[in-house]
Amino acid sequence: MTAALRLLVVNWQDRENPQAGGAEIHLHEIFGRLAARGHRLTLLCSGWRGAEPRATLDGIEVHRVGGRYSFALRAAPYYRRALAGRAFDLAVEDINKLPLYTPLWIGVPVVALIPHLFGTTAFREAPPPVAAAVWASELLLPRIYRGVPIQAISESTAEDLVPRGFAQAQVVVIHPGIDHGRFRPDPGAPKFQEPTFVYVGRLKRYKGIEWVLDGAAALLRGGPPARFVLAGKGDHEAALRAHAGRLGLGEAVEFRGYISEDEKVDLLRRAWAAIYPSPKEGWGITNLEAAACGTPVVASDSPGLRDSVANGISGLLVPHGDQEALVAAMRRLIDERALREALSRGALEFARRFSWDRAADETEAHLLEVAERRRAVLREERLWA
Repeated sequence: MTAALRLLVVNWQDRENPQAGGAEIHLHEIFGRLAARGHRLTLLCSGWRGAEPRATLDGIEVHRVGGRYSFALRAAPYYRRALAGRAFDLAVEDINKLPLYTPLWIGVPVVALIPHLFGTTAFREAPPPVAAAVWASELLLPRIYRGVPIQAISESTAEDLVPRGFAQAQVVVIHPGIDHGRFRPDPGAPKFQEPTFVYVGRLKRYKGIEWVLDGAAALLRGGPPARFVLAGKGDHEAALRAHAGRLGLGEAVEFRGYISEDEKVDLLRRAWAAIYPSPKEGWGITNLEAAACGTPVVASDSPGLRDSVANGISGLLVPHGDQEALVAAMRRLIDERALREALSRGALEFARRFSWDRAADETEAHLLEVAERRRAVLREERLWA
């Protein structure tokens, strides 16, 4: 490492937050590694009821201010009061919910980390006034973040940014990683005896899980027996349970609820296939976790998911919402043992390409490059002063 960076990271949550999810795992896996390499990391994020206002996590100094709904209003005043006097080299804003428009109030160069933008998909999840606010907030991004270096987590996200008004030269793609020490095959965990498809993730309206339930009902009508396990919690669970009841799925569908990381690994190892039906994601880390366990994935051929599934190699992509195609893919995985075995081998090979160490290496290299460009500009300004 040529120089230690002083970095301010701004994200809505840290990994200890009860609402933490994939964005927080991504942040701590990468920036915790940078802290271990000697970079000085400060994280500005929201808190929650009973949270300590200050903490140290993974070598990162954490400042918590406000809560889930007030952080956007309190982040900038807190920065000016408590952090503006520090000599940060760069700030990294993780834009995984509403943008905070940090270039307007942080006095150091900003790098934007973008998993994905919601666009019109916000209307599939949130009430119309909230969805409209999210959609409108994203319209301002190209102007406010003009010239800001951007780290996108997938090619799909990068391709989405350019039509919105970002310059292609602004954007680099840095894929997430996975924990290969945890997610790996285990000969002692055989596949379920009955064909079993698993969904692991939040039970949210925009995830498209009704499509899976509709496909399950169609598959089971005169077809082979199969089980569907939905693992996770979310505010759409009651609606999904009611939908499964209307379809008469009965014991063919199991709502597993919250599961531990160990239970998650065991479920992914033993499933015949994982299933991910979302119409849009930034990436789809569960697809890689399943692949690293040797389990193929059936997923929507949608932004983000098509980056985290190699079609015909680590799994099968189907047009989102095409029930006939979804049923055909599931039936192939049930009926064709040779296909399952080939996809399992391909999944293991595909997953080996993605590690958190590699993601940290590429993030570090990009941030060092951005910081050096800033130093070069400052040197030139001093030369002409």
